[in-house]
Amino acid sequence: MAVSEITDQSFDADVLKSDLPVLVDFWAPWCGPCRLIGPIVEELSNEFDGKVKVVKLNTDDNPQTATQYHISGIPSLLLFKDGQVADQLVGAVPKDRIQNMISQHV
Repeated sequence: MAVSEITDQSFDADVLKSDLPVLVDFWAPWCGPCRLIGPIVEELSNEFDGKVKVVKLNTDDNPQTATQYHISGIPSLLLFKDGQVADQLVGAVPKDRIQNMISQHV
């Protein structure tokens, strides 16, 4: 399943009101580390298909949500469960660290 792009406008419906936990990848096109973990985020989307929804939010195009969640460094991966931030990782972290974070909440 491809990782879908969300916006400030769709964040509430796509993330906060989701029945599944949601992994949000806060990124920007100019960010090298963001491009590094992009393929990992895609892989995890397939691995956790049906258990976790995986989405990306471009912080350049959607500054409101990034500001609301105090995103100061990207990439930032926030895991939302029941509309709340359940966990987060900042930086280009290894795939197993992201898998472990997700696994703790599904």
